[in-house]
Amino acid sequence: MKRRELLAGLAVTAAAWPLAVRAQQKAMPVIGWLGMTSPGPYAQFIAAFRQGLSDTGYVEGQNVAIEYRWAEGSYDRLPALAADLVGRKVDLIATSGGPPSARAAKNASSTIPITFIASDPVELGLVASLARPGGNLTGVSTMLSELTAKRLELLSELVPQAKVIALLVNPNNANAERNIEEVQQAAHVKGLQLPILKASTEEDIDAAFATLAQLHAGALLVGNDAFFLTRRDQLVALAARHAVPAVYDSREFSASGGLISYAASLTSSYRQLGIYAGKILKGAKPADLPVEQPTKFELVINLKTAKALGLTVPQSILQRADEVIE
Repeated sequence: MKRRELLAGLAVTAAAWPLAVRAQQKAMPVIGWLGMTSPGPYAQFIAAFRQGLSDTGYVEGQNVAIEYRWAEGSYDRLPALAADLVGRKVDLIATSGGPPSARAAKNASSTIPITFIASDPVELGLVASLARPGGNLTGVSTMLSELTAKRLELLSELVPQAKVIALLVNPNNANAERNIEEVQQAAHVKGLQLPILKASTEEDIDAAFATLAQLHAGALLVGNDAFFLTRRDQLVALAARHAVPAVYDSREFSASGGLISYAASLTSSYRQLGIYAGKILKGAKPADLPVEQPTKFELVINLKTAKALGLTVPQSILQRADEVIE
């Protein structure tokens, strides 16, 4: 009888031991990804984010999990998606698509660490300062707004005969008004007319291009916006169809057939976002991680598109180009 009791006791102990060990082991950390747009156009940036995580020792599916939430371009879906991630008690929220997703995450939690990629994060109220973010957010500043006027200068240099250059913005973008003001100032200095076109849907983009001829616009400046990035194939195709020289805010447009682009490297920015996420998972506090400013800027020219438009790219631009697509 005693022998049976002893064996039963051992069996109970053996069964309980794995449970005790599992209880002591730390659960795999979970990152919540809050995306403003859709996964397809952002695949290369997600890959860059994963590379950044890998740089800090984290590999998705092995020692970190990522739960993805995509707003599919609908700003009004972001708060609910952010709340869902908070409800699932993720260890960190990584946002993509600029200020709207970052703001939604910030409004959803004041304790869960949040990383972002956004232009003007101080002015937008995401952080107290670049050097000392202060709260539960940090990330990368893309300086997109600051570079918009520079893109106008490049476009004017490339198409000097254009006296009317239209600006396309997404009115739902938090930086839209600031972008308009900065480009208007630059256009005034150069003696250019700057009609403003607004688009927040695919249909709006079609309509905007249809009005270019009525405006006698000789070129187009496409404002920085996550929605425009996801619609880059549509924008590039319409620019080609209407034979309109256009400048864009990221290399991805030129790679898709766009004429010229100038911006900080988004791929590098998303890799840095992954590095920051890894550091935070290891114990760093967002308040102590300065908002990174871009160090790599890309001027990309698509000579094939220039030829199709009948443009001769000045040597002054070619010599400054980081990449020439032929």
